[in-house]
Amino acid sequence: MPPVDEPFPGLAGSRVVVTGGTRGIGAGIARGFLRVGARVLVCGRHEPASPPSADGRTAAFIQADVRDPEHARRLMAAGADLLGGVDVVISNAGGSPPVAAASASPRFHAKIIELNLIAPLHVAQAGYAVMQGQPAGGSIIMIGSVSGSRPSPGTAAYGAAKAAMSCPATCTVPPSAFTSVVSTLTVVVFPAPFGPSREKTVPAGTSRSMPSRTILSPYAFRSPEAAMAELLMRPPSAPGLTRP
Repeated sequence: MPPVDEPFPGLAGSRVVVTGGTRGIGAGIARGFLRVGARVLVCGRHEPASPPSADGRTAAFIQADVRDPEHARRLMAAGADLLGGVDVVISNAGGSPPVAAASASPRFHAKIIELNLIAPLHVAQAGYAVMQGQPAGGSIIMIGSVSGSRPSPGTAAYGAAKAAMSCPATCTVPPSAFTSVVSTLTVVVFPAPFGPSREKTVPAGTSRSMPSRTILSPYAFRSPEAAMAELLMRPPSAPGLTRP
């Protein structure tokens, strides 16, 4: 197996859908897959000036708001049509502006939960509907956050949604499918150190995975795409890994 900080050749030709893949971490993940030769479809509520590209390859784009289950189904149908199938779904769309929990409106809390928890459920259901008919199944990866495992002042609803995400990551598909056809898990990716106080304890490119068999086992890689590759190349039945 190649070193974990180098591209994994096994991902070449993979058919990948990344929600919220037009900017930020989502765009970085899309570019990582493009670099290793995957075919990528990204979505967003607004069309970008230019979709993510890398090494002469460019992601396809479809406009979709994954809070709407019909949009999620349409996204996966587009992936199956444009890419010939869907091997990997990265449920990345999400986020929240900072708002004090004591003064945030009920509507605000509901919208944040909808975007960061309900929408990934829509995406997972739609992705599974496509993957279950494929001989090789597929992988559904939900992007989590450290806000789901530590105090999150200013983003209480967001943190609650991310904490709850570990449940749909293990319950979206039947147990038999989880172990043999479609794997689902939550991954937290740190694209850069969080300031001087954490530079020594949270290295750049660190990710943490939360499948049903592991609770926050750390992985330390040089890039988010290397972390994704490590997770995708392992069989769903494999035990959790810990990298120093």
